[in-house]
Amino acid sequence: MSQTRSRTEAYSLQGPQTVYPILFAISFSHMLNDVIQSVIPSVYPLLKENYTLTFAQIGVITLVFQLTASLLQPFVGLYTDKHPTPRSLPLGMLFSLTGLLFLAFAKDYIHILLSVSLIGMGSSVFHPEASRVAHLASGGRKGLAQSIFQVGGNAGSAGGPLLAALIVVPFGQKYIGWFGVVAFMGMILLTFVGKWYQQNLSRRSSRPAAVAGGPVVSRRRITVSIGILLVLIFSKYFYMASMSSYFTFYLIDKFHVSVQQSQIYLFAFLAAVAAGTILGGPAGDRYGRKLVIWVSILGAAPFTLLLPHTGLYMTVFLAVIIGLIISSAFSAILVYATDLIPGKVGTVAGLFFGFAFGMGGIGSAVLGWLADRTSIEYVFSICAYLPLLGIITGFLPNVEGTKKRRA
Repeated sequence: MSQTRSRTEAYSLQGPQTVYPILFAISFSHMLNDVIQSVIPSVYPLLKENYTLTFAQIGVITLVFQLTASLLQPFVGLYTDKHPTPRSLPLGMLFSLTGLLFLAFAKDYIHILLSVSLIGMGSSVFHPEASRVAHLASGGRKGLAQSIFQVGGNAGSAGGPLLAALIVVPFGQKYIGWFGVVAFMGMILLTFVGKWYQQNLSRRSSRPAAVAGGPVVSRRRITVSIGILLVLIFSKYFYMASMSSYFTFYLIDKFHVSVQQSQIYLFAFLAAVAAGTILGGPAGDRYGRKLVIWVSILGAAPFTLLLPHTGLYMTVFLAVIIGLIISSAFSAILVYATDLIPGKVGTVAGLFFGFAFGMGGIGSAVLGWLADRTSIEYVFSICAYLPLLGIITGFLPNVEGTKKRRA
């Protein structure tokens, strides 16, 4: 124990250096958190059959989950900017653990909605403070730190459907409860991360306060830029909603694959998202975040437009390419926003994570409603145009100045 304490104190004294053990720990925690979250859409085919749900009801499940997370996150971030709360990290996992157990033994549709709202609350508590930990441990390499943090979440989102296909689909809904082990692991790890976080805050509070620097951009330009970033988040997460919630149904309906096969193909897409995430942050540090945002969203458009018109294997191949390209956007957007509004990491993280969750939830509900009235194939043909909104990236100001090139 004393050896662990001395090691933790050493990390907290490193100052401007990048604290990789903490970054990897918070990234792994993000992976565990998002494994839990990804269980929800992964078991949609099972829930649809067990409770005779419509696509619209499936969309409402996602809407309740995402809105629970999105509405709370900005307020959590605003509060923690003024009152950092290291103990909230394991508390968020406790909410998720409770929601998982409720979902495993849900008796009806209302209980399902209650279960996913608890998981959403856990996510809303986790993300703002976890983003602050990544920022504190970045050593100034904010893009890299945010990518390491995000790749954990995307790896969890990719692994969740695969685990659900292996554990839940063959044996039934009650086996969702086994994912409680993941939540318990997260609580233990986040307790140790919280101790480092608390020590780091204590060290910083004992030093003279530094004057926060930032770009010379007018308040009006900042407001317009934040609006543009939110539109880009909308385009990305509406498209991601079509993939995460309905890609399995699309493959089953169009190509007549099995549920397990469809989840494996969904895993391929989400694994590509996880792989692509790690590229966005370092590329933003080196070449500029505006360029990365531009390439990540608009660059996916040719592939999204082609996807609805191909066969099974080409569809999966294009989904992987889309995942690799589009996944780097969020890290770059989040760090770009913190550059616009320095000193407000929790508020910015809460706003953007919350908006992303909200757009994912609204997108899933709207697309489910549209699928009931048209078809899943029509939904994918419409969503293909969303990445074209990436063209508005050109209106963002260059806030980074001369790009720092690292050897």
